[in-house]
Amino acid sequence: MENVQGKVAFVTGGASGIGLGISKALAKHGAKLAIADARQSAIDEALPWFKERGYPAVGVLLNVTDRDAYAVAADEVEKAFGNIHILVNNAGVAAGGGPIWEATVKDWEFMVQVNIIGVSNGVSTLVPRMLAHGEPSHVVSTSSTGGLFGVNGSALYCACKFAVSGLMETLAGELEGTNVGVSVLYPGPTNSNLGFSSSQVRPAELQNASAPPPPPTPSSDGTVPAPYVMRDYTKIFMNPEELGERVVRGILRGDLFIHTHPEFKAGLQLRSDAIVRAIPDEPYNEERAKVVASFGTLIYNPVYEGVTTPGLPDWEPIV
Repeated sequence: MENVQGKVAFVTGGASGIGLGISKALAKHGAKLAIADARQSAIDEALPWFKERGYPAVGVLLNVTDRDAYAVAADEVEKAFGNIHILVNNAGVAAGGGPIWEATVKDWEFMVQVNIIGVSNGVSTLVPRMLAHGEPSHVVSTSSTGGLFGVNGSALYCACKFAVSGLMETLAGELEGTNVGVSVLYPGPTNSNLGFSSSQVRPAELQNASAPPPPPTPSSDGTVPAPYVMRDYTKIFMNPEELGERVVRGILRGDLFIHTHPEFKAGLQLRSDAIVRAIPDEPYNEERAKVVASFGTLIYNPVYEGVTTPGLPDWEPIV
């Protein structure tokens, strides 16, 4: 995709945190925004920023786990703006922290429904429409640095985000040669409200019986009452708008992988090297390799060949 000017972008979880940062960056570069979120209050708070600057944007109340509702939402956006060109599967939740054996069935259901089924619903709803209209399009799904290596105490979250990685890498191969590009986003620490917003969208039937009351929503100045006061990381973590600029850059470059934080490079290199070292040091079986290769991309996928390293983003603060 050469540019996003005039393109229609559908961003889930788009009314706060990382999703809002991506929405603002896309709008700054000329896209028309459909800001989809499960919380009407968040949509109502987000939209004035776009309207004050003359950026075309509409709010869409959407539970991404409901595929039928997703189709209705897509229809509404197409009526407002026309063909949808950019899908950002960003809606995500966090739950079940701690040892994985302590995660409940309800924790699993909640996490899988939003973090995996929600992404699947976006792909299944919008990719066929993109292929049908044939115009340059792109799909981005938010994974996590926890979608690339294990993070102790976050196994449930990692399992879901690993699934997003596999889904998007496979989708990239399946869409090779079409008008639709694919990226998987691996955000590092960003000033977001994932933990707070997750507690607000968890259905009552998926709440644990012994769960503590949800933490209060941060006030407008970002503070929360005790005992939920945490250290202020806002000056250390990345600004969501800066992260959004990196996503726009990834879309324009056609990047399969969009990384945002260089601090994770050594850990990812360690994991990659460990995987290769673990391969048995045995003679290569040519006959078996030919058979496996006949199964498609099981043994080798050329989608990874085009990955290159981006430089510094051409980023200016979004006001």
